[in-house]
Order: sequence, then structure tokens, then C-alpha cells
Amino acid sequence: MSGLQQRTLALAASVRKGEISARDLTVKTLADIEARDKDYNCVTRLLMHRALEAAERVDRLVLQGQDPGPLAGVPFGIKDLFDVRGEITTAGSKVLANDPPAMQDATLVAHMIAAGAIPIALTNMDEFAYGFATINAHYGNTRNPHAPERLAGGSSGGSAAGVAARMFSIGLGSDTNGSIRVPASLCGIWGVRATQGRLSVEGSYPFVPSLDTVGPFADSAGGLKACFEALCVRSLADVDVGRLRIARLGGWFGENMSAPMQTAIDTLSMALGATDVVELPEVARARAAAFVISASEGAGQHLKRLRTQAADYDPAVRDRLLAGALLPSTLIFQAHRLRHWFRDRMHEAFAKTDILLAPALVGEAPRFDQPEIEIGGKMVSARANLGLYTQPLTLAGFPVLTVPMKVPGLPLGAQLIARPGREDQLFALAEKLETDGLAEARLI
Repeated sequence: MSGLQQRTLALAASVRKGEISARDLTVKTLADIEARDKDYNCVTRLLMHRALEAAERVDRLVLQGQDPGPLAGVPFGIKDLFDVRGEITTAGSKVLANDPPAMQDATLVAHMIAAGAIPIALTNMDEFAYGFATINAHYGNTRNPHAPERLAGGSSGGSAAGVAARMFSIGLGSDTNGSIRVPASLCGIWGVRATQGRLSVEGSYPFVPSLDTVGPFADSAGGLKACFEALCVRSLADVDVGRLRIARLGGWFGENMSAPMQTAIDTLSMALGATDVVELPEVARARAAAFVISASEGAGQHLKRLRTQAADYDPAVRDRLLAGALLPSTLIFQAHRLRHWFRDRMHEAFAKTDILLAPALVGEAPRFDQPEIEIGGKMVSARANLGLYTQPLTLAGFPVLTVPMKVPGLPLGAQLIARPGREDQLFALAEKLETDGLAEARLI
């Protein structure tokens, strides 16, 4: 438990031993964010009062000889769609700026604080989580810490970039179509989208209720596991990694990769002995169904406000919501039918394997001034296609862990997919990859 890759666990151990006070660590973290965030725009609000309150609780427990929790003193960022007591939940929009402050913490925020973690800041996001880039008309764009001229990914980009920039060790995010997996990959950190329904969404602003999931980012595989266990309030079972059957997703997931991503995925597949290739059927239709369900349910969340506050929305988000409201019911019905069919096909894909491996994105983070990328020999919108490999998997609700592959150049991430409820297998393999030097968070 040494080095930068165990930063989360090392910090917690130092606080529990009384080697450093949670208050001192919190004061330094707040000052660091104030000094450095102008370069990246990860944070929309510092939670000074709540942070110091939580830190003093941790220190008091340590002095009393009590265990303050597995994440004692560890600072965490909170995507600004989770309720934080006393704060207005903006969901990245000025549309909600005049709403009353939250009366209580979201369930996941409360679990983190109960585990000893320190709520340090609210983080930037795409407005109402409708995007893959954290390009925000109200709060500005979050920049990739590894290359500020490039996207951090979204919609949970502020939380991911904040971890990559060492502003906080853990970040909370949500993932409907890839909003944890995309920024984790582009920023070079660990992230997990839990099995749909496993982690509570209570107290988080909805985007697409039938698809929304939540999960954490972290600076190490071990830190990610400790955070996940705190969020679900239970320990994961031990898993014999040597017995895991690993296969690679082909077809849709084997096309359109950049040369560096192709090399990275090939290398990781070889190291894992993932020689078997599994192809899912109708992936393009599954992605289209995810688009339709997202557009229709997203619109349903906002129709009332759009009638009175349309001018307050980011025009790009507003137009997508209005278009979603016009979708015919027959198309929406067909999308949900395909969703159930595709989920059955996903279960069948695990008949002879435990974990599937796939790229998280086509390649490295696009530049802000690079609006298009090449897909299928055509130049298409970069922002709209960052979810090319994440969005189809959304329909099934399976857990997916994003692995920061150890590669030269800009960060690249892979997706590890398991059966519903088998996050234990994902974390076991992730820690093995980190120990073997095949995966490593890229922190600056």
C-alpha cells in the first residue's frame, strides 16, 4: 500500500493512525482546489462548511479511539446532481438556480460521509447530464488535466478530472449512457458503473429514470473498491482471479478504434489470455434504442419547465429535449422491446465467460477545436460519438468497470463487463491488473 496508486487508502490509513488530522488535510485540499482549479474548471462550488464539519467529526472519533471509517479523511468530489444538505442541486443548469436548498444529503453522499470521507466540492457536468463532454454553457467547460486543450469527457467530467488532477481522491458520478466510463477513460482513472439498481439513486437529479445508474471514480483500483463497498454498505466476496474466464467483445466493439487504442486492447487481451471473441447481435440497434429512450424520458423530465423557462436552458440541450418530446410512442415502445431482447442476449453472452473486455472509446480525448472524428470512414460529431462503445451496453444494466490502461501518450481506457451483481469479479480483476502493472491511474 504505497505509491501514488494507493493514494486513497494511504490517506485513510494515515488519518486513522493519527499521523495527519482530517482537518489539516481538508484545509490543504480546499486551498489547493482554489489555487489550481482555474486551469481545469472541475469544481462549481467548494463545500467549506460541510468539509470542515465532517473533518472535525473524523478527528474527534480518532481522538476517542474509535474507528472513523474506511475512508477516514479522504476528500471526495460530488457531481452536482447529488443533493448535499444546505446546497442547491443545479444539475449543471441555471434553470434550477433558484430552487430551495436540499434538506438532506443524497443516499450515496450520506454513505460516503458515514465511511469517514470528506465532502469537498460540487463538480461540473453537462447540463442535466445530457452529454458526453462536460461542455457547459452556464458553468464553463471542464478541461482534461493531461491536455487542457482536450475534452475531459462527460457528463461526469468534473469529478473525473478532479481525481486525475489530484484535487480529491474520489469522485461521485452518474452513468446513463457512459457518463462515468467516458471521462474515466479520457482522464486516465478508475471508474465503475454499478449494476443498475444496486446503488441508490435517491437524492440524485434524474436524467433517464429507467437507465440512470451511479458510481465512483478513484485514483486506484483498491480505492475504487473501498469506495464501492462504502456506497453499498457491504464488503465484497473474495474472488479467485485465476478461475475467471475472460473473453473479448468483437464485431461492433472491434471496429473503428484508433491505432493506439487497437494496440492497447490487443495487448491487454493477450495479457489476460482473452483469446475467445464474443459478438453481440444488433449492437447498432441497441445504441439507437438507448438514444430513443434517453431522448424521450429526458424530455419528459423537462416539459413543464421548458414551457416557462426555455430561454434558460443551454440551447443545444434544449433542442435535444424538445426533439425527444416529439418522438412517436410507437418508436419508444419498440426501443423498450429491443432493450429487453438485448438484455437477454447479454445474459447469453456470459454462458461461457465471466468477464467481457471492450474498448471504452474509439481513441484519445478529442480537442475542443476538433469537432469531428472518423467513424466507419466518415467524419462525424466527436461529442455525439464518444459513447460509441458505452451506450449499447447501457440497455442491459450490467456492471462495467473502466480500466486505465498503461500506455504511452494520452490516457486510454478499457471496459470490463460482468454479470449483474458481480462487481466482486470486476474489482478482483482490476486489482490484479494494477498489481501486474497492466493498468495504472494517470494523476498529475
